[in-house]
Amino acid sequence: MMSKKKKEIIIEDLEIVDAGTEGVGIGRHEDTVIFVPYAVPGDIVDVKAIKKRSYYHSKIIQIKKPSPQRVEPACQHFGECGGCKWQQMDYTMQLHYKQKQVVDNFMRIGKFPFPQVNPILPSDDIYTYRNKIEYTFSTRRWLTDTEIISPEKFDNRGLGFHMKGMFDRILDIEKCHLHPDIGNRIRNAIRRYAIENNLSFWDAREREGFLRNLVMRFSSCGDLMLIVVFYNYNADAEKLLNHIHQSFPEITSLLYVINDKLNDVITDLPVNHFAGKTHITERMNELEFKIHPHAFYQTNSKQALKLYTLTKEFAQIKSHEIVYDLYTGIGTIALFVAKEAKKVIGIEYVDAAVESAKENAVINQMDNTDFFAGDMAKIFTQSLIDTQGKPQLIITDPPRAGMHPSVVKQILEIEPERIVYISCNPATQARDIAMIIEKYKVEKVQPVDMFPHTQHVENITLLVKK
Repeated sequence: MMSKKKKEIIIEDLEIVDAGTEGVGIGRHEDTVIFVPYAVPGDIVDVKAIKKRSYYHSKIIQIKKPSPQRVEPACQHFGECGGCKWQQMDYTMQLHYKQKQVVDNFMRIGKFPFPQVNPILPSDDIYTYRNKIEYTFSTRRWLTDTEIISPEKFDNRGLGFHMKGMFDRILDIEKCHLHPDIGNRIRNAIRRYAIENNLSFWDAREREGFLRNLVMRFSSCGDLMLIVVFYNYNADAEKLLNHIHQSFPEITSLLYVINDKLNDVITDLPVNHFAGKTHITERMNELEFKIHPHAFYQTNSKQALKLYTLTKEFAQIKSHEIVYDLYTGIGTIALFVAKEAKKVIGIEYVDAAVESAKENAVINQMDNTDFFAGDMAKIFTQSLIDTQGKPQLIITDPPRAGMHPSVVKQILEIEPERIVYISCNPATQARDIAMIIEKYKVEKVQPVDMFPHTQHVENITLLVKK
């Protein structure tokens, strides 16, 4: 039996009263929540809506009265590209709702007492702040409404970002404002060369094609890494790489990856060197970090320095103390605080990241650090504590999923004097803190904006043993 198609309804003069964690505006109709993409709190709008269980999902038909906090988006792709859902919202209001997200999660999920949250730390740059970006080639470019109704035939090849929820559709990008403009010139030149030379773009549905992805990394030291991902390596790949190398001397590290898998993940694949260096260099105060192709580094370099400075301030490390840095990555936090401590132990899942952390420790002459690779739940055990010493401070910066319950349990058993918990997901952070709050008191909470024009927020929380 075929399912009955849900009927669309028109809702007029809907007031947008809030902004949700998914980056959408929120209104109410007959006591039912309505999610409205690209709406700003304070807007009065007419929407076309579909009921989905206990809520409506909708699309703006007309803005009857714009919010005083509505601004003109800088990007020509706004409304189609899902990367910057809050570009139409004044930056001050963005900060307000990011801070509110932290408070709401602590209250609703954590349900533990906490002090007044410090005012969110804004980003100095609200554009060109990203130091890493990835683009995808596709034979199935997303067509605009104008192109769809036009009798003209359009080239369906594109190089850009995935459309939300579509594995095979790409929004062709002319200019992204989130990274330095040299990245736009490189991307557009590569697309032009590929089309002129009839190089095949990846077709995710048919699982075929030659060109798959571009990954760019930029450093504040002026380094620029470009990784070109091919399905296979042949004479055309050699010619393209030579063309890029000759056209863009700004690229200090030109690399390539061969990916013949069905997915776009390349972190498990070897990176091949073509020209320049095999890494880029980043500086943070007096520290220097080598960043290899697969290494994680905070995507907003300027804000990363502020984030780690606040982390050190919260930590209040004493010279006799042992510090454990969980999810250490390439050792950025561990090395940033190492001068204050007796010893710092970093633990990380990715072997290559740990090797980079050890290399960065040597570069920065930090001989009071040690790094261990493996599953956090298996490495962070009592046997490690017995050999390396009990930490007075634990710094933890887990991925969005938060900490594994066994890691939380181990922290409770160790009972460090202080915990500094850095999170890019206040919901999982609140969940984890709720599991250790019986022994700890939340002393300070500091949100930091790492990603302007998105709903994402970083948050630092200091917990002190009761």
